[in-house]
Amino acid sequence: MWRFKSSKLAPSVNPDHNLRPSLRMRKVAWGAVQSLGAGAFSEKQLPLSGPPTQTGAMEEELKCPVCGSLFKDPILLPCSHNVCLGCARNITVQTPEGETPVQSRASGSSDYDYLDMDKMSLYSETDSGYGSYTPCQLKSPNGVRVFPPAIPHRQCTLTCPLCHRSVSLDERGLRGFPRNRLLEAIVARYQQTRGASSSSSNAVKCQLCDRNPVDAAVMCEQCDVYYCNACQQRCHPSRGPLAKHRLVPPPNKAAGAGASGGGGGQQPPATARKPATCVDHEAENFSMYCSSCKTPVCMKCLEEGKHAKHDVKPLAVMWKQHKCQISQALNGVSDKAKDAKEFLVQLKNMLQQIQENGVEFEACLVAQCDSLIEALTRQKAKLLTKVTKEKEYKLKVVRDQITHCTMKLRQTTGMMEYCLEVLKENDPSGFLQISDALIKRVTSSQDQWVKGALEPKVGPDFDLTLNTDSLLQTILQLDFCQGKVEPRPSVPPAPLLQLEKCCTRNNSATLAWRVAMPTINPIEGYILELDDGNGGQYREVYVGKETVCTVDGLHFNSSYNARVKAYNSIGVGPYSKTVMLKTSDVAWFTFDPTSAHRDIVLTNDNQTVSCNSYDDRVVLGTAAFSKGIHYWEVSIDRYDNHPDPAFGIARINTMKDMMLGKDDKAWAMYVDNNRSWFMHNNSHTNRAEGGITKGSTVGVLLDLTKRTLTFYINKEQHGPTAFENLDGVFVPAVSLNRNVQVTLVTGLEVPKNIKQ
Repeated sequence: MWRFKSSKLAPSVNPDHNLRPSLRMRKVAWGAVQSLGAGAFSEKQLPLSGPPTQTGAMEEELKCPVCGSLFKDPILLPCSHNVCLGCARNITVQTPEGETPVQSRASGSSDYDYLDMDKMSLYSETDSGYGSYTPCQLKSPNGVRVFPPAIPHRQCTLTCPLCHRSVSLDERGLRGFPRNRLLEAIVARYQQTRGASSSSSNAVKCQLCDRNPVDAAVMCEQCDVYYCNACQQRCHPSRGPLAKHRLVPPPNKAAGAGASGGGGGQQPPATARKPATCVDHEAENFSMYCSSCKTPVCMKCLEEGKHAKHDVKPLAVMWKQHKCQISQALNGVSDKAKDAKEFLVQLKNMLQQIQENGVEFEACLVAQCDSLIEALTRQKAKLLTKVTKEKEYKLKVVRDQITHCTMKLRQTTGMMEYCLEVLKENDPSGFLQISDALIKRVTSSQDQWVKGALEPKVGPDFDLTLNTDSLLQTILQLDFCQGKVEPRPSVPPAPLLQLEKCCTRNNSATLAWRVAMPTINPIEGYILELDDGNGGQYREVYVGKETVCTVDGLHFNSSYNARVKAYNSIGVGPYSKTVMLKTSDVAWFTFDPTSAHRDIVLTNDNQTVSCNSYDDRVVLGTAAFSKGIHYWEVSIDRYDNHPDPAFGIARINTMKDMMLGKDDKAWAMYVDNNRSWFMHNNSHTNRAEGGITKGSTVGVLLDLTKRTLTFYINKEQHGPTAFENLDGVFVPAVSLNRNVQVTLVTGLEVPKNIKQ
């Protein structure tokens, strides 16, 4: 006996929509599908078989495992599985008496090919995908198999298509199997529900139309596919093996026909089912239940003694008892289903969590790899600097040697040419007069070309070797550790200084840094330290949570080393790498409006100053100096009525409502159109001739290296050094009244003509 399993021979067209063509349909319809192209079955064109309710999920329980359609006249096999009565006839196999039916089909061991199986399906009542025949070794003389005539006295067996258990049929045949009336009633209710749902929805569309599908005209029960008239004629002709398929109107049309015939579209009321009758005694209803045989029996069966020694109980009692058992079992299944739903929710949440963790882990991995690449890039720059220095050194040595050798060679060649000309002369006395000196010169020149002079001082090869084998091997072995290693709480790692954002402007330095990698304990703040500009001790200049800091008031023309470290609740982490920042060589600044007297008027971006008062008022600059040499000028834009403005330096807290230099916190030179004086603490010294007019310039030279202050008028030093022994922090300062307007000029080179 051969069995064709529907799950193998009836593949679904679309698993989402439970389309199950039979064996015969697969050969014919799939050829048509391939001719239509891969896009013939689109998701939008395949309507669901039922409403999106629990009955739709139950549909698989209501389909015959043989034909794939809803059960029709289902019978109950001894193994508790169900098949349609018509399908049972198709899978019934006749075997000679005494021969054991084959339990399963051996894949690839049959002598019959696909065409033989297809021929056998022609002998079945419906094309269900199952065929039955008897293996035969008879062949015609030309090698073609022939089917033997029917052999009498054969035993009929039926094999369950699900569990593959075989059962022999008695003289009653398929009538010996009980009819599953309960399943039949459930199928009828399901069809009514599906029909009502289909009639209330839009018209079902053809599932084989390429574009703009039209309304379906028929539906094949075996294929479970909707066809319009054109597609039905092309892909499902009513001839050949497909002629046995049952074509019915779509559910909406069937419902419409029922509505027109029944009036008002009402579903016909379900008729009361007749009580089940005994298989052996059709006139008798079931009234008892045999627990030993596990089947209902009638009173005549008991009278005939078929169940004499069996445990027989009233049917109603067993009905209630089994219903109670099923209900209790369903409670357990319901709990499991509830757990499964919760598990599905957990899995869906896990999908989102995996997605988020994956993005976070990828970002962390990229950050770690970027830090390695950044460290390698920095080291590469350092190594390239070393190579460049070595190259420049070798080039300089070779160039110097070339220059020296070329000069000596030119001298030697000139001397040789001169000696040859001397040898050509025929004047003995004249020759002897210079010959001694020439001999000494030639001997001395020969001594210059010693052995070492004609050898290069450096070689072309670089005596530098970079061994990257171990590092490359480490990189190649870089991999994840198996399992998640929980890091221990620790101090923050060393921050990474962002060199592209670190800069200086004037005497201010801006530094920026970032975290190297995420840490378990959050970083609470950072500590920025700078040295004194001379390579001395570091001091803290900033403590806080920001990652960008600007430090003002540094020395001009100085190089500062900066470093930063982070701290958290565990402790303080290590320092970052040190960065060197050099402040401006010369000072660029303006007048300071915040500290100026209220009578002062600033214009031209705080570079030009005038006054509203006849009294002298003081204005300071924005720069402060405590180190280095600084020079700036003030140009006289307006000079009326011969006033005497003052120019110089002051402390930040000098008096602003009197002439500069009258208190002990200012050092100045006040000047009119004819002469000038130096003044500090209201002491006037060193009167000098020469004054200023409109267009003149007054220069101020502050040399904190020598601790002196010198003044210039029109680029020339005016008088001797004005003040000495200056120490501390000074700011540029000017005092003037309403008769004067001046403009500040900064960023100038230090004058060279300095008199002591």
